[in-house]
Amino acid sequence: MNSTDKTVLITGGGSGIGFKTAKLLSKKGNKIIIIGRTESKLNSAVEKLSNVIAMRCDINNENDVKNLVEKLTNEHPDLSVLINNAGRAFAYTHGENASAFEKATEEFATNYFSVIRLTERLLPLLKSQPEAAIVNVSSISAIAPSANLPTYSDSKVALHSYTLSLRHTLAKESNIKVFELMPPLVNTEFSKEIGGEQHGMPAEEVAKSLLDGLKNDTYEIYVGQTAEFRQFYFSSPAEGFAMLNN
Repeated sequence: MNSTDKTVLITGGGSGIGFKTAKLLSKKGNKIIIIGRTESKLNSAVEKLSNVIAMRCDINNENDVKNLVEKLTNEHPDLSVLINNAGRAFAYTHGENASAFEKATEEFATNYFSVIRLTERLLPLLKSQPEAAIVNVSSISAIAPSANLPTYSDSKVALHSYTLSLRHTLAKESNIKVFELMPPLVNTEFSKEIGGEQHGMPAEEVAKSLLDGLKNDTYEIYVGQTAEFRQFYFSSPAEGFAMLNN
């Protein structure tokens, strides 16, 4: 897929993988729209980038999403790439006082349900373009769960399943290509409490892998050690799970 001269929407684009992706794509002549809940973070990101605009939007809020889609349709009818990057995670382990239900509800709202809603609302706009793409940012935990991120892992498994079905369906009826980005632990603000600062790979490397995947039409983009881990896990699930949770 050609990743130049496109209008690209990135959720959670004010920091981390979203910010680095916006930076690289803007350098390739694309017009970038970043969205997020925190206006100050968005404004700070825009000041550091070129050819990037920000729109405040809580993707878990029905009215915010409705207003966003209307604004995009009216002001950016050439939107051709949607990158569903925003995420929510809680680091904990299951137990009688874990409040897993409450945590899972928040994680699924951002990592799964909001992706389905926003994607579906933007399909008419994406289908109107000569070439379009949807990128869902998943995780190595979509392959095997991390016991320290149990319901986050569940939400990424659900996102992986959704991505497969969406890719299959849209390939039959549209020119929209559906990609899944599957990084391991990444060094971002998002991952600090689970060791991302010490052990995570740079977010810029993840963004570079995404651009390579788009260029080469690699629909499942395994970043860093994800590809090797996937092979090992499917050859020996028990050992793979133990490795991830060592």
